[in-house]
Amino acid sequence: MAKKSRTETAVELVDIVDARDRPLLVMPLSEAHRQGLFHRSVMVLVFDAAGRLYLQKRGPQKSLYPGRFDLSATGHVQAGEAREAAAARELFEELGLSAPSLVLIDAAPASRDTAYEFVTLFSAGRTAETPRPNPDEVAGGMFVDEAELTALVRDYRDWLTPGVVHFYEKKVLFPENR
Repeated sequence: MAKKSRTETAVELVDIVDARDRPLLVMPLSEAHRQGLFHRSVMVLVFDAAGRLYLQKRGPQKSLYPGRFDLSATGHVQAGEAREAAAARELFEELGLSAPSLVLIDAAPASRDTAYEFVTLFSAGRTAETPRPNPDEVAGGMFVDEAELTALVRDYRDWLTPGVVHFYEKKVLFPENR
């Protein structure tokens, strides 16, 4: 039997939260986006042995920022799910990677710029494994060093998601270089 993509399976449910990130109710993700309601998402950084950051290329079917480069793994926190568990799930679903541990790096408050998502950023650290992008989720990717990402942000900002730009400008994407 062929594996079903997430879009072919059950409706993805998320916790709708208030402006202080307190849960209010559960709703389909599509409705949360349609109505601009606060909910939660995670992003995960993955580095190769040389310390280069993996950027995924979002699939053309994505409703937000199709075809743009995003952080290594990204996704929504499902209803009742812990953020760290969501980060581990997304890392495996999108890139086929498992991290021995995830480190909390930063967070961004929900706003129009984040699609009304409270975003939590984790690092999976360095890996010797090669990411295996799931074609149902990701259209590919590449490793970049800090200088290459600086050039992308400076010259090709519209190729990147707002999340990449936000956390780049906060200087949290390459913590080992600080």
